[in-house]
Amino acid sequence: MARPRPRLAQLSEPSRARAGWQGRAVQAARPSRPTRVSFPLQRPFVEEQLYYSEKQQPLSRRVTFAALWCGEGARAMASAGGRGARGRRGAQPAAPRGRGASRAVARGSSPGRGAGGSTDGPSTRRAPRRDGSAARRARPSQRASTAKSPSARPAAGGGEATPAPQGRASAVRAPAARSRAAVPTAARPPPPAPSALRLREVLSRLSLDRQDVSEAAGVVNEVISHLILAIRSQHSSFSSIERLGAGSYYEHVKISEPNEFDIMIVMPVTRLQLDECDDTGAYYYLSFKRQTEEKHFLKFLDEDGKLSAAKMREALREIIKREIKNIKDVEVTMKRKKPGSPAITLQIKTLSAEISVDIILTLKVQHSWPPSTQNGLKIEPWLGRKVKREFRYTPLYFVAKQNKREKVLRGNTWRLSFSHIEKAMMNNHGSSKTCCESDGTKCCRKACLKLLKYLVEKLKAKYPKDMEKICSYHVKTAFFHSCVMWPDDRDWQWGDLDHCFQKYLQYFQDCLQKCQLLHFFIPQYNLLSLEDEASSDFLSRQISAQLNNRFPIFQESH
Repeated sequence: MARPRPRLAQLSEPSRARAGWQGRAVQAARPSRPTRVSFPLQRPFVEEQLYYSEKQQPLSRRVTFAALWCGEGARAMASAGGRGARGRRGAQPAAPRGRGASRAVARGSSPGRGAGGSTDGPSTRRAPRRDGSAARRARPSQRASTAKSPSARPAAGGGEATPAPQGRASAVRAPAARSRAAVPTAARPPPPAPSALRLREVLSRLSLDRQDVSEAAGVVNEVISHLILAIRSQHSSFSSIERLGAGSYYEHVKISEPNEFDIMIVMPVTRLQLDECDDTGAYYYLSFKRQTEEKHFLKFLDEDGKLSAAKMREALREIIKREIKNIKDVEVTMKRKKPGSPAITLQIKTLSAEISVDIILTLKVQHSWPPSTQNGLKIEPWLGRKVKREFRYTPLYFVAKQNKREKVLRGNTWRLSFSHIEKAMMNNHGSSKTCCESDGTKCCRKACLKLLKYLVEKLKAKYPKDMEKICSYHVKTAFFHSCVMWPDDRDWQWGDLDHCFQKYLQYFQDCLQKCQLLHFFIPQYNLLSLEDEASSDFLSRQISAQLNNRFPIFQESH
């Protein structure tokens, strides 16, 4: 025997006459497996249960919780009347949408309004039913057969099923009901910005494959280890050389492919005198204070008694050029000299890739830091005074780099290098000690650096002549300044990647527009001189175009 279907609670006539009905919700018995769809109205919150037939048309709906106001209450009551009320009203046009929807329904005309379909006043309203509907009592066999059908769904009050309505009103209301049901009931957390999602996608493409990294690093280590042993044994001047990894790979900011490595061949030297060769504070002449016990350096002195970077680099180049012929496992070749470059570049070919290795001759000098570095390395708000003091106690490093500002290029100048400190700051970049560790909070500092490096790299590949004065060290220097300006880890939260990248990019663009980017360790040295103004201005305009168009260059194939 089918359970009786619950009815709407009885309401007094004056209460039903008011447009702003405020009644208690009907506590309907729940079916065994309801198909429940909830949606909010404008200000109140209304939750309804909708039941569908085989053709996905709503059979009935019943308000189970409501806090109704004015016209919304009238509309909800009209829709909660059940199939009996809709059957007596007959076919009606769809209710107009908009602010006056409820008033338009009340003003509309349809047959059967006097029988209870009107919402104008108590004189035309149907009295509340107490003992069931005559229409339901007249069709017991149809109700029983529908209840037994496996495709029919239970009604709102219990196990009794109801057939699909035959009038046009139900068919017209079905799309509106489905569209309202699609509105979520509760507020969901806002999704990440589209630009942030695209940046994360770009970062995923830039990440290095572990297998490729392992293979490339293994090959490079074998070649460099072989060369260091050979250099130490063949030339007494280089018998005490050490190896120091530098550059983006060892700073863990390498992008795209592990195909470039920077190796510093370090020679310890004592009792050197430093003399600035220009006003930048970055280039120096090196000479021995008194007669040195290291006799093997005497052959590298020029006529003025200065240590010649060109002579030492050429001697190292000849040893490496001879020794790479003895490497049998892989093919190693030496590239031609690059004007002004301090590196000796090797090309290693494997079965799967080609790897470029820059070998840089470096002097390690036990000497106090020169006066030009006095106001640099302002990392106190970022990494702290203790870390800065430890950095300043480290030895000085000089690379064999020619100063282009010299009127006569003699090849006897050396440039200060802070690669060892840059690597230390990159690998310990957080204001807290646990930043980006397994048990710490992840920041987006390195992610922003990778994105800007990739942007500049793509633009430089596209416009090589217009950006010939721009290099990755400009991007790294701007990154260090940004870390000092925003020192706290909360300024670089991973969830704020889009915002953090834009503020870092904006700072870099400001430096380009002003043509002023101070060296992080030597503040009197401007890395963007007036000679680089054309390249700086071009890159600034390209960055603006990319930013305004959401970085279309990131979507280009690489």
